[in-house]
Amino acid sequence: MRLTMVGTGYVGLVTGVCFSNTGNDVTCLDVDPAKIDMLGRGECPIYEPGLTDLMQRNVEAGRLHFTLDKQRAYRDADMIFICVGTPSDERGHSDLRYVFGAADDIADVLKSLGPKQKPKVIVVKSTVPVGTTLEVKKRIRDRVGPGIPFGVADNPEFLKEGAAIDDFNKPDRVVVGVDDEAVGNAFRDLYDPFVRNGHPIYIIDIPSAEMVKYAANNFLATKISFINEMANLCEAYGADINRVREGMCSDKRIGHAFLYPGLGYGGSCFPKDTLACIMMGEQAGLPVHVSKAVHETNQKQRERFWDKIMGHYNGKGGGLQGRTLAFWGIAFKPKTDDIREAPALTLIRKSLGYGVNVRAFDPVAAENARKELGPGPLICDDMYEAAAGADGLVVCTDWDEFKSPDFARLGEAMKQRVVFDGRNLYRGSVMRQSGFTYYSVGRATVKAG
Repeated sequence: MRLTMVGTGYVGLVTGVCFSNTGNDVTCLDVDPAKIDMLGRGECPIYEPGLTDLMQRNVEAGRLHFTLDKQRAYRDADMIFICVGTPSDERGHSDLRYVFGAADDIADVLKSLGPKQKPKVIVVKSTVPVGTTLEVKKRIRDRVGPGIPFGVADNPEFLKEGAAIDDFNKPDRVVVGVDDEAVGNAFRDLYDPFVRNGHPIYIIDIPSAEMVKYAANNFLATKISFINEMANLCEAYGADINRVREGMCSDKRIGHAFLYPGLGYGGSCFPKDTLACIMMGEQAGLPVHVSKAVHETNQKQRERFWDKIMGHYNGKGGGLQGRTLAFWGIAFKPKTDDIREAPALTLIRKSLGYGVNVRAFDPVAAENARKELGPGPLICDDMYEAAAGADGLVVCTDWDEFKSPDFARLGEAMKQRVVFDGRNLYRGSVMRQSGFTYYSVGRATVKAG
């Protein structure tokens, strides 16, 4: 098939590259000349393991193209995937201007091609509130008038940053919302190479497909907030969340996924999609109490962890003013350079606000952090360099290189041997033997000496 991806962000680029890798002819369209030039040079604008090599391979094979030309991108496409951003405000209201802008551009090309063109399918792949895809259909129809053939569909993505290539190539499921059987059959053909592992493709109605993405992300966010709430109870009553989690998660009905205590969720999906569910509930006059509690619990988890940091230094006298804190990890999760809604940003900004000297390290998100945080913190090129002279170390992201550090070297680098572990990476017994005061989540504090 001839496919076009509108937008070369995370979803559009991964989707385009993976579809081209199964033999489809894919054109990726963007309005940013610098990004298209970068892609044309074989450079990937996002960090995702395996993506750059796969992209370069398919460009060399002549199956993957990048362009600024909308007419060229839309003219010969069988399917056009709208993969643009849908940012939301603090209340969860989605900004759909880019989705509707893409729809208008597509409509103009459809109108210029006339009624004899082969019908194209316009696919909304961006995460959008229920009803948006049918609004796109109406918008295009109003713009092109009668007689111009086209179909629409909603095809939500379920890609985990850091594992997107595997997720696309071996999906748990593929969900497609259609209002025409022929469009559904076209999607069965398109996704056939990806569902031969026995996992299903669901061809359903459009509103249900739009809702699936929100429901899935909201539920996973709920699991994270739940385990953090249990961790806080463990701290209050002297229990150990690691042991509680093991005993709880051995129940097959519960499982282990997304039930790890920490600083809460971040990134572009869980915060935005949970807020979107709250917003949709408000608009429908149906308060969504669980979603509200999930969001509030997540935000408070960062505040609670900050209180541990404040409490330690206030208890030592003198507070935080003028002290140095090191931060390991800035990205919201490992294997990505995405710092959107990252817990580390909250803690770093609070530290700067209290007059703390911040030194930070992240294996791949350093450049994004410099752009986001400005000159306030020192972004270092080495994890031990970040810890040099620090009064405390705050672990925010569970990158592999942080899991088994040289504690002797770390202790020698730091001014004070104090670790605030927001990901529960270390054993209390090891930290005690290494002479560290150690704070974690849902477990007793370890005092040095």
